[in-house]
Amino acid sequence: MSKYAGEEVLVVKRALLEEIGMFEGLRADGVDDAVAALLEDDAHFFMDRAQAEEDPSHKQIIPYCIFKCGEKVLHYTRGKAGGENRLHAKLSIGVGGHINPIDMLDGRKGAAAYYSAVQREIDEELEILCDYEMRIVGLLNDESNPVGEVHLGVVHLVELESEEVSSREDALTDLSWATIEELNEELSERLETWSQLCAGWLAGQN
Repeated sequence: MSKYAGEEVLVVKRALLEEIGMFEGLRADGVDDAVAALLEDDAHFFMDRAQAEEDPSHKQIIPYCIFKCGEKVLHYTRGKAGGENRLHAKLSIGVGGHINPIDMLDGRKGAAAYYSAVQREIDEELEILCDYEMRIVGLLNDESNPVGEVHLGVVHLVELESEEVSSREDALTDLSWATIEELNEELSERLETWSQLCAGWLAGQN
């Protein structure tokens, strides 16, 4: 039996991404309009995850939240408890996950369901003991490997008032902070592909 048995995840058709404008890497221009199109009520739907993981004609929508405090960025090691075997032991600066039907409760749909999912993922995975502000800064697409081929990341930059953050899940181990320079130099080879792309983008913002 598949480890994804019974799980449904939010997807969009690859054709929609092509209509918005196919790209490779991190796209930061025109992101507000692109995200609005992806979150239109009739633009996305739920699909069996086991099927979605093997179907590049659809893209699973994944919130990917980067936590920054001053000049430092939170990073962690993906533990074996994580749902994606292909990313285990990789270093990541992105926190997030799949959007499931539970996020549609109380009549939520479209953008409301999406942002509910983002907050759910943050609350499930991290304990944050300070105030923060969050905004969408880009989209991630990587066609170079089987994981990236079936996922589309929505990058959220979460700016924290302090480093008072701890992990709530075994899937997030060895939480630590690093400068953007450290991420792009000594830690770069250990980062998963999406995190490498985000670290490069962050370097360009300084």
